[in-house]
Amino acid sequence: MAPPLGDIAHIGHVELLTPDLDASVRFFTEYLGLTENGRSGDSVYLRTWDDYEHHSLTLTAHTTSGIRRTALRASSEEALQRRVKEIESAGGQGRWVEDEPGIGPLYVTTDPDGHEIALYWESEWYQAPEHLKPGLKNQPQAKPGHGVGVRRLDHVNFLASDVAPNGDFIRDALGARPTEQIQLNTGKIAAQWLTFSNKSYDIVYTEDWTGSNGRLHHIAFATDTREDILRAADLAIDTGVFIETGPHKHAIQQTFFLYVYEPGGNRIELCNPLTRLVLAPDWPLVTWTEDERKKGQAWGLKTIESFHTHGTPPVC
Repeated sequence: MAPPLGDIAHIGHVELLTPDLDASVRFFTEYLGLTENGRSGDSVYLRTWDDYEHHSLTLTAHTTSGIRRTALRASSEEALQRRVKEIESAGGQGRWVEDEPGIGPLYVTTDPDGHEIALYWESEWYQAPEHLKPGLKNQPQAKPGHGVGVRRLDHVNFLASDVAPNGDFIRDALGARPTEQIQLNTGKIAAQWLTFSNKSYDIVYTEDWTGSNGRLHHIAFATDTREDILRAADLAIDTGVFIETGPHKHAIQQTFFLYVYEPGGNRIELCNPLTRLVLAPDWPLVTWTEDERKKGQAWGLKTIESFHTHGTPPVC
């Protein structure tokens, strides 16, 4: 397998929709420990403590839940233009906007399933106010003294009516490489994990059993340690946060995880994948069979039914 093109540096931020903005903001600030960094209209901008940019997450009031935008930072202005050219030469369409604080021009397009993908280069580096300044100059913000204290936005898992063409888009148009996938007995690809860097994955596509387009499975925030996830589970039961499943360990990608729902209905994963990197430039795509997946997670825990049926926005 060829190494990644390197034109996309990392996931920058995502925008989630929520029918209960105030409760969602409390979840992300009080439970997860994100910091509010501005408001505009119906949107609130939040950041993790180890993010160098203006925001990691935008919460926008809406009649329903789901994901509106996933923004990816390019590795240079030239890289951004190359990706735009690649998208449009393949028949894709997009538009240029400047509608986010701390971010320059964004090229907004969609994957084949209809998820909004935005590419950008220009970004304002965060300057912590006095009460949030860290003790170490190579850290953008002091660690929070409350909540889980998640470190960074880690990955996005999209639901898709057909996984393969979406994975192809992320690979061919944006330069990612797939690292693992699930292939059913019919030959159909049911899920695929892709990376832009030496992380084991940044973007995931999972088959939407409803056949719908453009929905979200979950977004994930990384913690420093596995113990942080155990603490997150304790905090969840103390504060009334709904735990869907975990703590446990995935077989695919070996991520230690906890899944919870935020008040707007979106699934949030707390994960600790920090020790697993894909350093080999010729990493072979790991394919899991249908029978292998029936064995459940790494230590035998069966995948619960809602993991395959819950997505946002809900399907009536």
